[in-house]
Amino acid sequence: MKKKILAIQGSEINKINYKTDTSILLGLEAQKRKFDIYYYEPKDLSYNNGKILAKSSKIYISNEYMYPIKKIKSTNLDLSKVKILLIRNEPPFNQQYINTTFILDRLSKNIKIINHPKSIREVPEKLFSLKFIKFMPPTLISENLGEIKTFFEKHRNNIVIKPIEGYSGNDVRLIKKFDKKKITKYLKKYNHIIFQKYIAKISRGDKRIFIINGKVMGAISRIPRKGSILSNMSKGAYAKKIDINSKELLISKKIATELKKNNIYFAGIDFVNGKLIGDINVTSPTGLKTYYDLTGINLAEYFFDNI
Repeated sequence: MKKKILAIQGSEINKINYKTDTSILLGLEAQKRKFDIYYYEPKDLSYNNGKILAKSSKIYISNEYMYPIKKIKSTNLDLSKVKILLIRNEPPFNQQYINTTFILDRLSKNIKIINHPKSIREVPEKLFSLKFIKFMPPTLISENLGEIKTFFEKHRNNIVIKPIEGYSGNDVRLIKKFDKKKITKYLKKYNHIIFQKYIAKISRGDKRIFIINGKVMGAISRIPRKGSILSNMSKGAYAKKIDINSKELLISKKIATELKKNNIYFAGIDFVNGKLIGDINVTSPTGLKTYYDLTGINLAEYFFDNI
C-alpha cells in the first residue's frame, strides 16, 4: 500500500509549544488517518534541476509532554511525493517567506497545499481586511506626518500603531498623544504604518474566529494580561470559551466567502467589541488546540474531512 505523506513547513521544531500549537493538533489528526509526517523549515527548501526538495525529519507526535515529537529519520524529501503540504511557519512575511511560496507554486497543481502559496502572497494579513473597512474602527495607513497628526487630533489621541508586516503583537503600541519624534523613529523602521482608533474594551479580550473551507467554525476569546493591550497568548494573554454574536457572524461569513474565492482554506480573524481589527491570519493561523481544550471540539477533524 502506497504511503500517504503529510509535509509541514514550519518554524524551528524545538521551539514548538506542544500544549497550544495548532500544527501539533493537525499532525495528530493526520497520524490517526495513517499519514507519515515530515517536517522541515523554510531554509531547508530547495529547487534542484526540476525537483523541489526539502531536507526533512520524519516525525512521530505523541501525547507525552516530556517528549512530544520524536524524530525518526532525516531525508531529502521529494515534495512531489507528498499528498498534503501545510505551510505553517510563522511570519514575518519576509523575502524568505515569499521565495518559498514561489518555489512551492511549482507543486500546487499536483499536490494539496494549505494555504495555497499564491493565495498567501495575494492575501496580505493586515491589508486584505481593507475590503471590509466599514466593519473596522477608524484606520489610517500612512507615512505622512501631517495626515498622522490630523488622525490623532480627530480621534482625540489614544491610537494603536502597528507595522504592516508585524506578527504576534510585536511592536504594537498604544500612543496616547501625537509624538512626532517617536512616530518618526517608528516610520523609519517600518515605513507605512497602520494607525487605528483604540478600543478600550480590549481589556475584556478579543475574539479569534476560525474559518475553514469557507465556513465559520467557532471562536475563542483571548484576555490580555493586566496592563497590556495585547491579546496574543505569546504575550501572556489567556483564553476562554466564547460564542459568536449575530453581528460578528454576519461579518465573518462575508469574509469567509471572500477568502474561499481567493483559495484560502484556513484562516483566523480577530474582533474587538464587535469591530474587525484588521488581522486576517492566513500564513499560520493558530488557536485550534486552545479551542479543543476549551470546548472538546476537534476542528482538525473537519479540517481533514473537507480537504
